[in-house]
Amino acid sequence: MSDTINQENAPQAPVTSANRIGTLDFIRGIAVMGILAANIIAFGQPFSAYFYPEAFMVDPADPGGWQWIAQFVLIDGKMRGLFTLLFGAGMYLFMERVWERGGSRSLQMWRLFLLFCFGCLHFFFIWMGDILAMYGLIGFIAVACLRWTARMQLTVGIVGYVFGALFYAVVFTFFYIVAETPAGEQEVYQEMRVGLIDGIDESLADDAETAELKQSGDYAGLVEKRVIEEWIMIPTNAMLFVFETLPLMLLGMALYRFGFFSGEFPRNRMIGWGWAGLILGGLAHFGIGLVVKQSGFGFYAGNAAFLAWSMLPRLAMVLGLAALLIVYSPQWTGWLAERVRAAGRAAFTNYLGTSIVMMFVFHGWALGLFGELNRPQLYLVTALTCILMLAWSKPWLDRYRYGPLEWLWRCLTYRKLFPLKR
Repeated sequence: MSDTINQENAPQAPVTSANRIGTLDFIRGIAVMGILAANIIAFGQPFSAYFYPEAFMVDPADPGGWQWIAQFVLIDGKMRGLFTLLFGAGMYLFMERVWERGGSRSLQMWRLFLLFCFGCLHFFFIWMGDILAMYGLIGFIAVACLRWTARMQLTVGIVGYVFGALFYAVVFTFFYIVAETPAGEQEVYQEMRVGLIDGIDESLADDAETAELKQSGDYAGLVEKRVIEEWIMIPTNAMLFVFETLPLMLLGMALYRFGFFSGEFPRNRMIGWGWAGLILGGLAHFGIGLVVKQSGFGFYAGNAAFLAWSMLPRLAMVLGLAALLIVYSPQWTGWLAERVRAAGRAAFTNYLGTSIVMMFVFHGWALGLFGELNRPQLYLVTALTCILMLAWSKPWLDRYRYGPLEWLWRCLTYRKLFPLKR
């Protein structure tokens, strides 16, 4: 397959395959359920509890922190990584179809603007842990890279990701050393150490304010806080995660063009790479988890583990997991596999839909369980919600062409009303 595009409206010939689409849907289904498993702590407990167990409002019921470590090794960051990889592949797949019809990248930019708007609605009115607005903002940068050769996208993606990992490692490790190790007790670091420790108190105080609004059922007050005080998180998250998200989008584009997602790589090599990435990356994560455990699961140790130390082994696990799913998922044709694929076809609806379900579970104006559930109980909520995803997606798509939000996004993208019912 050629990896160059000579003209805006004349891209390389795409690899079209129902098997490829089914594989992408399966991976999306796994990713969207995994994202819920990663986010469930921040849904049901203060946001800091995601990486800092002391922020739990109840006993976490996690003796020794082994559940924290298990989630860190198996889930955290991997599902978002898969989703981002597929987002990049999806951007290029979308542009192939646009180019075939004589269109240009302006349609992709409009589509990303719509995604950004969906993300803002999600952030302000549903849940502040949104990633769609970030994808929309960073996607604008990725659009400029669509006409690069696949080799250039791959090279810049890898180099950019490694640079990001090193940059984050320097910054967040320094914070950890100053705030939570004896080295930070040196006189030269005293002022910074005090400031970092005060930052923990400020973060927990902000979490407590948000928790009170959620528990009391003051939805208007919660939205007001997000609009007035927390709006800055949208551009801040984009700047914080750009060195991870943009490289993964570029890698997704390149791997799609090289045939990674359509089974064009040798099967044995894919299996070898897949298991090597998954096992070696998992062992590295486990080692990092033990370091955090040894530190007493400190605030800045947890931050560094999530945002910096795990970046390179996380890439190995994301690519390894993707490789194994690509190899094995076409063989999975039973009822469960078909429901996972359906959940992936409606991933946009499922992603936002689970946030809405979590509002009804945790907010004070509904079931009011915010701050009341420990880790095992929150994982039970995750399992039940994943069952709900699997239960509704396939029956809906048997009757309708798209998921509800997929249909709305498509109609707004093309500015025309598409038939929904089959």
